[in-house]
Amino acid sequence: MLVLYHLVSIPLCVFLFLVSTNGTQLILVNNCRRSIWPGILGNTGQMTPKDGGFHMITGEEVVFDVPKKWSGRIWARQNCHFDRNGTGSCDTGDCDGQLKCRGLGGKPPTTVVEMTLGSSTSPLHFYDVSLVDGFNVPVSMRPVGGGIGCGMAECDVDLNICCPSALEVKVGGKVVGCKSACLAIQSAKYCCTGQFANPKTCKPTIFALLFKAICPKAYSYAFDESSSLNKCRASRYVIIFCPPK
Repeated sequence: MLVLYHLVSIPLCVFLFLVSTNGTQLILVNNCRRSIWPGILGNTGQMTPKDGGFHMITGEEVVFDVPKKWSGRIWARQNCHFDRNGTGSCDTGDCDGQLKCRGLGGKPPTTVVEMTLGSSTSPLHFYDVSLVDGFNVPVSMRPVGGGIGCGMAECDVDLNICCPSALEVKVGGKVVGCKSACLAIQSAKYCCTGQFANPKTCKPTIFALLFKAICPKAYSYAFDESSSLNKCRASRYVIIFCPPK
């Protein structure tokens, strides 16, 4: 992994002093060795920032605002190729072959940052890093400049290196993603659906326990809330793809 975040911290700090927002500011940083194409999806009834997708070169940062009470998800797409019309494909996280996802989710496996933000009357923000849809890129989310009751949500290890063979997604012989047990096996027990759609009957699989051991601050299965869901009161958050260790 490249440790590039400290190189952009000075201009980032200057920028933050110049910008104010009535909602919440999100700062995306690409600390990976290669380009990524973030995808963004607002939940039902929510706006989708930046048309839902864009390109980030190594070391680049992108800053944007989301309104109060915004909820949605952000993920990275890898090894994408798009034409002038923004049509193409990605090895992981693809949203129907479009650069601008515009209301489309990413094809798993993807490491997902999820958040539900508060307002002045209900100020707590909730956020997490989820491996429920599998894994493709390490990522973290934390408040900028501290906050009240805040924590770090992250999976900062490349799970592709230690992905069980039954869960591997390969392109050109290289592992580019690691499926969740739900995606690989497609059963109610592993997907926490049907009779397993509650915390009492849905239990972590051996694969979820493996993910949890390696990334203890990330969701490993649907009801893994006790150590994975973060609550915070802050006005700005930074999301780092391939965070430095």
